Amino acid sequence: MDLSLFSLEGKTALVTGVSRGLGQAMAAALAKAGADIVGVGPRGLGSTRSMIESAGRRAFEVKADLSAGNTAAAVAEEAIAAFGKIDILVNNAGIIRLSPAQEHTMEDFDAVMELNLRSLFLLTRDIARQMIALGHGKIINTCSVQSFRGGSGDAAYVASKHAVHGLTRAWANEWGRYNIQVNGIAPGYMVTDNTATLRQNREAVAAITSQIPMGRWGRPEDLMGPVIFLASAASDYVNGHLLTADGGYLNA
Repeated sequence: MDLSLFSLEGKTALVTGVSRGLGQAMAAALAKAGADIVGVGPRGLGSTRSMIESAGRRAFEVKADLSAGNTAAAVAEEAIAAFGKIDILVNNAGIIRLSPAQEHTMEDFDAVMELNLRSLFLLTRDIARQMIALGHGKIINTCSVQSFRGGSGDAAYVASKHAVHGLTRAWANEWGRYNIQVNGIAPGYMVTDNTATLRQNREAVAAITSQIPMGRWGRPEDLMGPVIFLASAASDYVNGHLLTADGGYLNA
C-alpha cells in the first residue's frame, strides 16, 4: 500500500477549538502527518503550539471567540492570509449545556446554536469559497453520536449536532463537483472538558460505560487516525460520510 496517500505535506489546516481536548489532538495529528496549522480559539493555540512545532510544522494562531457575533468572516480572512491558503478545515469548536428539556433556557439554547451551528456555517461558507478557487479541499465537521440519537438532558446540543450532520451531507452534495470532500467524525462519549460535569455522576458513567463494547470512554487521541484519513488523499472518494469513533456504542 502507498502510505503517501496519508501524507499532508504541503497542506495547511485550520482547526477550531484547538487549545485542548479533541481539537488539540486532531491538530497535533495533522501536523505529524505534515500539515501546517492555523489554530482558532479564544485562547489561541495554547500548549498545542509546541505539539505542532515539535512535529516540524508551522503554527499560526487566531485568537477569536467564534460564539461572539459575526467573527467568522474576519477569522477566515486572517487564517487564509497566514499561509496563503486553507486546504483542510476542521470544525471542532462546540459547547454543551445540560438541563432537563422543560428547564432549558433560551440563553443556553442560543449559546449552543451560535457556536455549534451558526459560526460553523459562516466560517465554512467563507473557507469553502477559497477552496472552490483552489480546486480542492477537505472539510471535517465534529459531529457526535448524538447526531443519530435523541439524547437526554442536552436538547440544544442534540439539535445542533443533528443540524451539523445535515450540513455535512448538504455541502457534500453541493461542493463535490469542485473536488471538495465534506465529511464528519462522530465521537462517542469522550474524556474532555465538555463531559466533565457528566463524569462527576458515577452512576451515569457506569451506565454509559456498560453500553460501550470496548468497555471504556474515548480519549482525544482516538480521533487522530480518523482525522488524518479524512484530511488526506486516502479519502478522496469519501464524501458526505459520518465516521463514528465511539468504541461500538451505537452498535450496542
